[in-house]
Amino acid sequence: MKLITSEQREQLLANGKANRERQEQGLDPIDFKPVIKLFTPDAGATWLLTEIDPDEPEIAFGLCDLGMGFPELGYVSLTELAEVRGQLGLSVERDLHFEADKTLSAYAEEARRQEAIMA
Repeated sequence: MKLITSEQREQLLANGKANRERQEQGLDPIDFKPVIKLFTPDAGATWLLTEIDPDEPEIAFGLCDLGMGFPELGYVSLTELAEVRGQLGLSVERDLHFEADKTLSAYAEEARRQEAIMA
């Protein structure tokens, strides 16, 4: 299964371009809802991604939780995610049923309180 569909990639890139433009104008970034949820079925890691860097289309931004109790906002390489394997050798998967119901900052606030992404 592809980690990210074409439609999701287009939305992630559009979000990245929008925030790049805001940054260039000296404005605060838009707090998007996550476009996609990725996870390791056998390792407890989860990523909620909101955008892709338009200049580096293999770098995504979002809430990253490696299953160690310290979820954080940051950048992740999509190439590296495609190579990640969990304890049983399973690869990262896309949550086919995920629909964001709040912004990334709301997920991040909740994840810090819970010490894990609860999506």
